[in-house]
Parts: sequence; structure tokens; C-alpha cells
Amino acid sequence: MKVMAIVLAAGQGKRMKSKLYKVLHPVCGKPMVGHVLQTVKEANCERTVVVVGHGAETVQSYLGDGAEFVLQAQQLGTGHAVRMAEPLLGEESGTTVILYGDTPLVTADTIKSLLEIHTKNEAAATVLTAVVPNPQGLGRIIRDEAGNVLRIVEQKDCTPEQAAITEINTGMYCFDNKKLFQALAKVTNQNAQGEYYLTDVMEILREAGETVGAYCTPDYSEGIGVNDRVGLGEAEALMRARIVRKHQINGVTIIDAAATYIEADVEIGSDTVIYPGSVLRGSTVIGEDCIIGPNADLTDTKVGNGVTVKQSVTTEAFIGDECAVGPFAYLRPGAKLGTGVKIGDFVEIKNAELGEGTKVSHLAYVGDAKVGKDVNIGCGAITVNYDGYNKSLTEIGDRAFVGSNVNLIAPVKIGDGAYVVAGSTITQDVPENDVAIARERQVNKPGYAEKLRGRAKARKESQSKG
Repeated sequence: MKVMAIVLAAGQGKRMKSKLYKVLHPVCGKPMVGHVLQTVKEANCERTVVVVGHGAETVQSYLGDGAEFVLQAQQLGTGHAVRMAEPLLGEESGTTVILYGDTPLVTADTIKSLLEIHTKNEAAATVLTAVVPNPQGLGRIIRDEAGNVLRIVEQKDCTPEQAAITEINTGMYCFDNKKLFQALAKVTNQNAQGEYYLTDVMEILREAGETVGAYCTPDYSEGIGVNDRVGLGEAEALMRARIVRKHQINGVTIIDAAATYIEADVEIGSDTVIYPGSVLRGSTVIGEDCIIGPNADLTDTKVGNGVTVKQSVTTEAFIGDECAVGPFAYLRPGAKLGTGVKIGDFVEIKNAELGEGTKVSHLAYVGDAKVGKDVNIGCGAITVNYDGYNKSLTEIGDRAFVGSNVNLIAPVKIGDGAYVVAGSTITQDVPENDVAIARERQVNKPGYAEKLRGRAKARKESQSKG
């Protein structure tokens, strides 16, 4: 059986009060429509058509070649939106799943269960339902005495008895594809909203003698659609809890789930401990047996096994096995740390590769550099990589020693085993095993400090008399 998907993502979302189109608002680091497309992919849908309207170009730019697109220029209801996909899918045989771009919490397992029930019942249509504590504003599921679905009634069209029903339509369905489009041709806009409801397809199919079924998800939150910032916050909180639980089940210790933020695509190995205040974003991947936090902020960072990162910020960095980073370090894009590297407090690394066992313990900047193995870079050392026009490379060989408050004026090379004396400003290459000293000779003036203090005192007295 061929499975296809139609994702409705044409709405502007005025209640969001935002310049950003609704389905592009992120939940746990990923736009809502991105979550839905990931769910569709994991549910093994072979074709996915996204119906776009407001912000069409922006939505298409984000999704790229992950879907096919059709335009709903006028928003005339859900039934009208689905009909926009008919030129692409109308002649296909198989099953079509219909979802919304603002329902980021629906899971692939639920969609698979929906498809399974649909196939088992040989149904023409199956609706995903949920029992919710507050059904206000949602379409109600009307069943007969045997529990069969008769129809779906929108809130504004409900009688008082129907409004009391707590089983609601999530807006997600699966249909026999050809029967779907045949029924859509019969849908009218004779309702309170003057729109073409997709829900009317269910009654049309039932009156034609077709089987119309339902699958009630055990987790009603999966059907939550985000319509405003309040709903966005609720979806964020629910997904955060889901993400934390997933990692805990996979063997990660999270000390305080409420004080930890982990985005949807983050991967974490077993026996890693995440301390409070940590923020893990984007495509960050963390290995096993690590200690992350407290207050670590990692974005798109690859972390090996046995790593410690405390009170530090990393972005697009690579941290090898058994490294120690922090506290208060900053790894910027292109930072690459070999095995066993130590990066201490108030150290900044940018677009630099550090070999295994190298130490930059405190108060240093290493940018646009290639540093060998077992190098020591002292307190206050700087690779001076930018002259106001161009950035240049600093190269430091294995086992070199760079003393405190050294300036390495790039481009420059420090050879293997070389020793750069503290306080030096290096402008020329240092061959291997050489010692480089580049600072002014110290001059002491005996007793001159007393003269300076005398002059200062006299100046102060003169100013007070004036």
C-alpha cells in the first residue's frame, strides 16, 4: 500500500502577532512544520505535499526538497486546502495521511497506529481523535450507539448536547486517496463560516456506504494545534518534557529536568550527566560518560566520550575524548580539540585546531591557529590573527611552550619543542627547540620612585592653593 501525506500549512496565524509565519515558529529549536515533516518521514510516507499560502516562499525555502508544494492563494477552508493537492495526488492509488503544520507534538508511532487501524478496518476514512479536558473551539466526534463515527461537527455548528462531548477531532486523518478527492468534489460551504470543511468528507463517505473509522490517541497532547503564543509555550513545555524523558530512558542522567533545555535533534550517549542550567541546541551530539554543566550552552557541537564542559559556551565546535572545558570558556565555530585537551577559564578558541594533550589553562585567545600535541599556552597569551584587513594563521608545533602574556603576530610558526619566553611579542618564526625572547631590556633607576612621589605631592598642593 502506497502511503502519501498532505500537510496543511497555508495559514498566516494572525493570533501569533508576529512577522514570522505561524508554522515556522520553533518548538524546541525546530519550526513546527519541520517537526511535522519529520513525523511524516518516520511514518514512511512515500510522497509529501505541503499546502502553502501566507509566507509560501519562506516555508518552501525552509523545507527545500523535503516536500512537494501547492499554493492555496485564498484560504477557503480545510476542504479547499486539500483539493489544492489534487493535481499532484488525485490519480494516485493508496492511502493519504492529512496533518497540519501547526501540530508539532504528533508522533510517528501515532500515525503508524492510525494507518494500521485504517487498513485493518478497510476504511475509506479514519480520523485521529482525542479525549480532552476542555474541548472548547474544537470539532466534536459524533458516534452512533455502536461507537461508529457518524460525523464531525465544528464548534460553531454544535447543539448544546454536541458541545458537551469531550472526544474531539485532532484534524488529522487518513483516507483512501481516490475516494478522498471524489468526496471533496461534493463538499459545499453551507455552514456558519461559509467554508469548505474537510470534516464534511466523513459524512459524505458514510452516506455512500463507506466505512468511516477512528483511532483515539492515548495522549491528547499530540493533537494540540498551536494558534497563539500561549499555545506555543504549552507545546514547548510538553515537548521539552518528552525530550528529557527520551534521554533518561536511553541512560542519560538529568539532574533537574525543569532547569535543563534540550532541543529536538540533540543526541546524548549513555551515562552522561547533565547538570542544571544547561542548554543543548541544534545538531549537538554528546558522547558517553560526559559531565555537561552546570550552565553549559552547546550549539551544533560534537562532543566525544568522557568530556567535561562546565559553565561554558560552544558553537559549531568539536571536542575530542577526555577533554575538559571551562569554567567560563568560549569555543567558537571551527574550534577543534584533540583527545585530552584542557581549556580553562576565560579562554576563547576560534577556528583553531589543538592537538591531543594541549593545555590552554586560563585567560588566553587562540584564533586561526593550528596547535600541535602537548603544547602549553600560558596565561594571557594571544594569537594576533587579524590586522584590520586579513586574518592569518599561527602554527605551533608539538611540545612547544608559549609563556604568559605572549603575543604571536600571525602569520608565524613556532617549531616543535620551541620555548617562547613570557612577555614576548613574536613577529618571526621560531625554529624547533629554540628559545625566543622578544621584549625590551629592563632598566632600573635607583631611588627614582621617591622623586615621582615628590613631584605628585607638589602638584597636588599647588592645585589646592589655586
